[in-house]
Amino acid sequence: MDNQRQQRVDTFLITTIVLIIGISVFTLYTLGEAYSSFEGYYKRQIIWFIVSCIGVAAIMVIDFDRYRKFAWPLYILGIFMLAGLHFLPWAWENNGALRWYKLGSTTLQPSEFVKVFLVVILAHVITSHNEKWSTKNLKYDLILLGKIIAITIPMFLLIAIQPDIGSSLVILSIAGFLIVISGIRWRTIVTLFGTAFVIVASLFLLYFSNPEGFISFIEDETSFDHVADRIKAWDNPHLYTDGSAMQAIKSMMAIGSGQLSGKGSMNYQVWIPERHTDMIFTAVAEQFGFVGSSVIIILYFLLIYRIIQIALETKEPFGTYLCVGIVGMFTYQIFQNIGMSIQLLPLTGLPLPFLSYGGTSLLVYMAAIGLVLNIRSRQKSFMFESDNQ
Repeated sequence: MDNQRQQRVDTFLITTIVLIIGISVFTLYTLGEAYSSFEGYYKRQIIWFIVSCIGVAAIMVIDFDRYRKFAWPLYILGIFMLAGLHFLPWAWENNGALRWYKLGSTTLQPSEFVKVFLVVILAHVITSHNEKWSTKNLKYDLILLGKIIAITIPMFLLIAIQPDIGSSLVILSIAGFLIVISGIRWRTIVTLFGTAFVIVASLFLLYFSNPEGFISFIEDETSFDHVADRIKAWDNPHLYTDGSAMQAIKSMMAIGSGQLSGKGSMNYQVWIPERHTDMIFTAVAEQFGFVGSSVIIILYFLLIYRIIQIALETKEPFGTYLCVGIVGMFTYQIFQNIGMSIQLLPLTGLPLPFLSYGGTSLLVYMAAIGLVLNIRSRQKSFMFESDNQ
């Protein structure tokens, strides 16, 4: 059957991204007007957005299917970038975390790039595995699952020891979303996720049955002291108002004070550290209240919904897996960032995609959108195909 490539520009997805970026720039501008320490950040965000758009254009020049050739080199590069933080001279430690490279006045966070690299390599490996296996059985499930785990674990561990628990959980989210649609039979998936659920539930039971003993174990027997601090601050924030819970308490104060429609543009009355990055959702909520916050959430819902639509529409498995991996990356970060802002989840250092200030993160998220737009623009159209097929 004849088929041809149809060049399609997804105006819906582009419009959604531009609206979120517009809100980001406006919010950073208001923060700059209210606090001198944030002055000029909105200009830098605009510059990074322009640079990112150039990157998106470059990504769309090459047919997305050809990125399979770069999957392993990108994965190896990602591992080297993460491992290099422990021996390269440009590695930069800040607030006890070794997550960045310092290049002049610019910082580069390799864990952001690694997220997209992982999406590409897992999409490639799953596609290649399904091309070779025509029969799905237990052997098929275990081999594919083993490949996914073997690729994911090194990145997960290298990010976790930085320490960066938030980004390491994004890595697990990407892998989890791709496992669900990889072709592995549901009985195997249920067993895997059921086991994971039992382990997590057991940890919660241990914590709530003996909080002090659980926290002491983390502090004394592991190197994740900061995790213990975050858990204590999340569970009893008012006991740590001057320490690890200060940011969470002030976040709730800012969001709550916005009420239904907010205090108005630039009317900030609560100071929150890292408000231009991890806590930018609180800036929107304080200025424009529940209404403004709902607009942000709706835009993110539309973003995720549209990427899922494109994943379902594309007839090439590699494109579908790329889209689902990107959905996994965005979904967890959005849920975690907003969840920690309203104290539903413990604090982590995850930015809110497209809204938070940050050159590296914006560049990476736009690259992910570039892949999605590439997939959409090169969907195959089959002759004599009915609308229902």
